[in-house]
Amino acid sequence: MSFHQQPAPISRPNRCQLFGPGSRTSLFPKMAASAADVINLDLEDSVAPSDKDQARKNIIAATHDVDWGGKTLSVRINALDTPYWYKDVVDLLEQASDQLDQIMIPKVGCAADVYAVDALVTAIETAKSRSKPINLEVIIESAAGISHVEEIASSSQRLVAISLGAADFAASMGMQTTGIGGTQENYYMLNEGQKYWSDPWHWAQVAIVAACRSNGLLPVDGPFGDFSDEEGFRAQARRSATLGMVGKWAIHPKQISLSNEIFTPSKAAVDEAREILGAMELAKSNGDGATVYKGRLVDIASIKQAEVIVQQFEMINDA
Repeated sequence: MSFHQQPAPISRPNRCQLFGPGSRTSLFPKMAASAADVINLDLEDSVAPSDKDQARKNIIAATHDVDWGGKTLSVRINALDTPYWYKDVVDLLEQASDQLDQIMIPKVGCAADVYAVDALVTAIETAKSRSKPINLEVIIESAAGISHVEEIASSSQRLVAISLGAADFAASMGMQTTGIGGTQENYYMLNEGQKYWSDPWHWAQVAIVAACRSNGLLPVDGPFGDFSDEEGFRAQARRSATLGMVGKWAIHPKQISLSNEIFTPSKAAVDEAREILGAMELAKSNGDGATVYKGRLVDIASIKQAEVIVQQFEMINDA
């Protein structure tokens, strides 16, 4: 292990982040009653320019009037190249209740983007004597963002999570696709005349996971556009979970249960992890550094893998 210790991320359920436009107040009670761990009320892409001001007022009112329970309540502000974002931050921090937990910053391209929002948030918190510090989450959705993901991940003490925004990321990269996440028809290999589809998002996800884990942040997979394709969503979510991501966005209510299903360790996985921990405890009591479990070698590294599964399960069930 390096002398530089890998910090632990914030301890909170983050299996599903449900998005809803700030302009549609009728959705707020339904979102609050849903099984999503994180609620993202949106001021950005899902809100028309003419509706930005009203959507901001709607969200501020919802922090006072809607009971969000134990969910993480987050607001996605507008991008920093727009004339809206500063007003989003100022009005939210000056007028929203303490139910507001987090601000999500879209289209982050460098550490300075995070610094700008952090500085404004800090000034307002100080001026208004807000007792509850606001966390930040950023979305990587550009070539610049993925190129600078490590410096972005270490840019602020407020930062707790990084998501991948597949659609804008694909556009920024010049990818020839209109799909949002998942398998891309033309991204395949041939073997003896048979097509095999690989994952075009894999390398970006791995870069985000590595940057997050190195800095104690939560890596989150973004949207899956075809909400009628449940098995496609499951496949994408399983790949993300296997790579180390803790959750995924839901852009439709039917995706909530799917995301929770995939990012909650199964009983079988938890039982096996606990058995491995027990087998290693027995090995250590016998003076051994490794043992055999179900025909395979397990050692100190196996303990760490098993502990991740058990700790994730216990954190979700204690929430």
